[in-house]
Amino acid sequence: MKTKIFYAALVVLFAASAAGHYLHWGMIVNFILSAGAILLLAAFLGKATESVAHYAGERVGGFLNATFGNATELIIAIFLVKEGMFEMVKASLTGSIIGNLLFVLGLSLFCGGLKYKVQSFNADLARMNGSLMVLATIALFVPAVFFNTHTISDASVTTLSLIVAGVLILAYILWLVFSMMTHKDILAEEQKEEEPTLEEAPAWSKSTSILMLVVATVMVAFASEWLVGTLDALSVQFGMNELFIGAFVIAIVGNAAEHAAAIFLAMKNKVGASVEIAIGSSLQIALFVAPVLVFVSAAFGNTMDYVFSIIEIVAIMVSVFIAKSISQDGKTNWYEGLLLLVVYVILGASFYLIPA
Repeated sequence: MKTKIFYAALVVLFAASAAGHYLHWGMIVNFILSAGAILLLAAFLGKATESVAHYAGERVGGFLNATFGNATELIIAIFLVKEGMFEMVKASLTGSIIGNLLFVLGLSLFCGGLKYKVQSFNADLARMNGSLMVLATIALFVPAVFFNTHTISDASVTTLSLIVAGVLILAYILWLVFSMMTHKDILAEEQKEEEPTLEEAPAWSKSTSILMLVVATVMVAFASEWLVGTLDALSVQFGMNELFIGAFVIAIVGNAAEHAAAIFLAMKNKVGASVEIAIGSSLQIALFVAPVLVFVSAAFGNTMDYVFSIIEIVAIMVSVFIAKSISQDGKTNWYEGLLLLVVYVILGASFYLIPA
């Protein structure tokens, strides 16, 4: 009965948010309806991810969740790139990276740690993820240093941006080959002794689970776009600057569903999937989504450079530093999650106080 009520509420709220968007009911109403729909969709997406992870393993399940979640942001970013809103795109990409590393991972470890004293996942995977995060930071840091210390032509900026983007995409594809094929046994999630007693039968079959994951992601894509459309009017009303909107508001809203999925999984002692969603999503944004947008913008005839602002680079660097420090041993607790959340609040306050 509860399941039927949940699905009925989900359909009604999603339909109401669609009606509000297309019938122009007003920004505040549309924001509330879309946000409510995303919250219910988060639970739906979390259930689909857990079911897929049952059949494919926590790593693959987390990877699929991160991929489908980032597909939403990629679609939104492509529309922004087409309009030439490059700074907003970079801010939202920055927000996605630090949001996943600090907010999603931090809240997941905190909530899971309150229920389980110590949670563990594959330490080898944690160290590899840490190295990839450092690579992503280097790819952002080096172009910014060169462009800010030398006078370089626009053509050279475009060329270097395309080179960096191409190399990062290649590195990410080879990482998938390494982690999913040639070294998948080494990086597989560690089996927990208590897992047999915690394991529950999945709600759907394997094919249905995948279908539900796709359906949930498509619905999230629509609801997120509707909600993002209300943010400009809300930002004017509350006086928020563009960098804060892109790095925190849009990033949190656009990834709300996968955020909730990671938290739900951690609370079920499936922290391996939570880490894959949080860190894996950040890596996917930095090594694949952002570089792809460079090539997409080139296809539109106006190439977006790969030069981020100093504050964006600093935010990503400190996020990578503390996330790597906390996760590299493959063990977590609630206090380590709290540390990540503290850094996120510090960065959020810094971004918010920048003059509009």
